[in-house]
Amino acid sequence: MPETSLDPDERRRDGLREFLRTRRARLTPADVGMPDAGRRRTPGLRREEVAVLAGVGVSWYTWLEQGRDIRVSEDVLDAIARALRLDNAEREHLYLLAGLNPPRAAAVPAVPVSPELIRVLDAWAPRPAYVQDRHWGFQAVNDAARVVFGYGDTDHNCLVSYFTNVRFRSTNTLWERNAPGVVGRFRSDMARHPDDPEFPRIAADLAAVCPEFAELWERHDVSTGAEATKAIRHPEVGELVFDATLLPLPDRPGMNLVLHNPRPETGTMERLEKLMSGRPRLVEAS
Repeated sequence: MPETSLDPDERRRDGLREFLRTRRARLTPADVGMPDAGRRRTPGLRREEVAVLAGVGVSWYTWLEQGRDIRVSEDVLDAIARALRLDNAEREHLYLLAGLNPPRAAAVPAVPVSPELIRVLDAWAPRPAYVQDRHWGFQAVNDAARVVFGYGDTDHNCLVSYFTNVRFRSTNTLWERNAPGVVGRFRSDMARHPDDPEFPRIAADLAAVCPEFAELWERHDVSTGAEATKAIRHPEVGELVFDATLLPLPDRPGMNLVLHNPRPETGTMERLEKLMSGRPRLVEAS
């Protein structure tokens, strides 16, 4: 039957069948510490070998790989993932194909910003850019972001600076309009990491010193989105309008690259080049 004629559940089970088959085919008995039982008609482990490694019944595993409509638990999927030596991305894909929500990613230690990322920030100049961690902490900031947004040595967190940096607030002409969405995105990020105490700590500390944030936080609104508009009335060159885009960094879980591109037909690029001309390029990492 052509794939386009299948309903969503049939396509999912078809994808599960092919995924399990190809993961099984790439392993040998030696890879998993099992004796080689002689010549094989097809490469890879046999279904019964995967079943033994995962601690499930051979018939049940066969039905799963055949794409039959059977119930499956998270514990069983994890056992199959271990048996097939799946990495984190493959394990998540297995969950999705089985019709379950992927397991929540475990917290990982912060990874230092690489020299390659520093070069990206430097190359983006004279346009503002920075790298932030999952708690919105600044990990590296290029000089254009400091000059345009007024970030200084006391600015360590994007959310905190949004509400407490006096210069940023006074020059950001869209501050009041964007503030609810900023708070909503932080709350959404916090919900993805319910066991992480750093999110509520940041929110509580900020609410204690900023009534505007406290009021917005109590609304419990949530929002998402990787794009935003920022408008700054800079004291030296006037109005600067940017399209900001947040790009996750897969090799550094929780980290995001935030790039600001001048809005076309606003004169921003010309004023930005004038503002940054003669200033040395400088990227500071936390």
